[in-house]
Amino acid sequence: MDFNKDMLRDKLKKLAKDPRFISGIYNYCDRWCERCPFTSRCMNFALEQDLETGESMEINNKAFWDKLHEIFNETMEILRESAEEMGFDLDSIDDEEFTKQEELVRKKAQEQPYSRSAFEYAETVHNWFELNKDLFEEKQQELQNLLEADIKGVRPADEAVKITDCVEVIRWYQHQIYVKLCRAATGISRSEFEGSENFIDDANGSTKVAIIGIERSISAWGGLLKHFPEQEDSILDILVKLQRLLRQVETAFPNARKFIRPGLDMV
Repeated sequence: MDFNKDMLRDKLKKLAKDPRFISGIYNYCDRWCERCPFTSRCMNFALEQDLETGESMEINNKAFWDKLHEIFNETMEILRESAEEMGFDLDSIDDEEFTKQEELVRKKAQEQPYSRSAFEYAETVHNWFELNKDLFEEKQQELQNLLEADIKGVRPADEAVKITDCVEVIRWYQHQIYVKLCRAATGISRSEFEGSENFIDDANGSTKVAIIGIERSISAWGGLLKHFPEQEDSILDILVKLQRLLRQVETAFPNARKFIRPGLDMV
C-alpha cells in the first residue's frame, strides 16, 4: 500500500472516531443536506464536502471519480479486516443463492400494498406537474406584474418563495417515499429469511423517514392549494392518496413512529 492510500485509510478511521459526529445519523435521514441542521455532526456530509472541493465539484471530473473509487476500495479493505476480526468470511457467501434470495426479497418488497401506493403517488406527482406547467408560468407572470405594480401591503416575492418551497418539498420526497418503503419491506423479508431482529429495527427506521416524507408532502400540497385554489379537485385527490398511504404504512409498521433516529430524534 502506498503513502497516499495509508493517509486515506488513516483519515477514514479518524473520521469514524471523531466525537463530534453522531454515529449512524446518516442511516435514517432524508438526504436533504441543504436543509439539515445536523450537517456539522454528520460524517457522510464531511466526507462529501471533502470530495467536492475545487475542480472536483465538476461531476464529470475524472479526479472526483478516481478519488471516490479509491475511498471505496479502502473502505472495503477496512470492512474485510473488521470481518476477519469478528470471524466472518465475506467471501463465503454463495453468490448464486444470494442473488436468488435478493431477487425474491426485492420482488416481495415492490409488491407490498404500501409500496404500490407510494409508486402510484410518485407517478401522480409527475403527471400533475406535467399537466400544470402553464399554471406555474401564469402564476409567475401574475406575481411579476404585482411586483412591478408595487402595491402597498402586497408581497408577491414572499408568495413566490412559499410556492417554491412547497414544490421543492414535494419533489424531494416524491420518489424517496417509495424507496424508503421498499427498503423497509426488504428488511422485513430479510428478517424472515435470516431470523434477525436487526432487520426489523432497520425497517422501522426507514419507515419513519418515509412517514416524515409523507407528512411533509401533505403539508406542501396543502400549501400549494392555498396558492392555486382553482386546482382544488386535483390537489385534494392527491392529498387523499397520501392520507391513505399514511394509514397503510402505519398499519404495516405500527412501531415505526417510536423508532429513535440517532441525533435526529434526540433533544
